[in-house]
Amino acid sequence: MMGHKLIISTMAHAVIKTGSKQYVVTDGTRIKVEKLPTAAGKKVTFNEVLLVATEKSVALGKPTVKGAKVEGTVILHGRRPKVTGVKMKAKKRYKKYFGHKQHFTEVEITKISAK
Repeated sequence: MMGHKLIISTMAHAVIKTGSKQYVVTDGTRIKVEKLPTAAGKKVTFNEVLLVATEKSVALGKPTVKGAKVEGTVILHGRRPKVTGVKMKAKKRYKKYFGHKQHFTEVEITKISAK
């Protein structure tokens, strides 16, 4: 079975969207997201919250949950390992190597709130 299992415990869970990707988070979770324009040590707020789940209730957004937000602290900025590739044309003496290192921001989730 592929995908994430959402286990409801005493902690609040949320699904947030940032950088065209979705992340399942809880309090204290550290996630690596696409680069954010926030300095390390500063607070960041995610307003695109798709789902908030506690042990008592589940709020599902259409497409987002009204009034819900997830707050976190930027831990660091970095770059992922290099991904390399090759373009080649057979029998034409053409070969081109390329590589890419994606920038990321590591965020620690501090608070999940829904109204």
